[in-house]
Amino acid sequence: MSKKSVMVLDDEPIVGDRLKPVLEREGFEVETFTESEAALQRLKEKSFDVLVTDMKMRGPTGMDVLRYVKDSAPATQVIVITGYATIETNREAEALGAYQFIAKPFKMAELAKLVSQAAKERG
Repeated sequence: MSKKSVMVLDDEPIVGDRLKPVLEREGFEVETFTESEAALQRLKEKSFDVLVTDMKMRGPTGMDVLRYVKDSAPATQVIVITGYATIETNREAEALGAYQFIAKPFKMAELAKLVSQAAKERG
């Protein structure tokens, strides 16, 4: 059985740097990105089981990436993380099909558990 794939997109490199080893220990294949343009380019080449994306970034935002993924690979589970959580952005993310919306700061173990749940639900 092939490994489940996860993309982590956050303009703060520390998020990917910390999350990648945790997810790899859980058996995931992980790619990290700090630029949304580069991540979108990669999403054109490969679909991922789970995408973890930050909300606010230079260039395309997390909402833009969420929209693109749900249009091109609707089965991908998208977890949106943000330091700017509001009820409005949470509702918008849900309306666009986000699996979960989490406010920063969060515990890596909690996020890893959420990624595992999302991957299982994807099938």
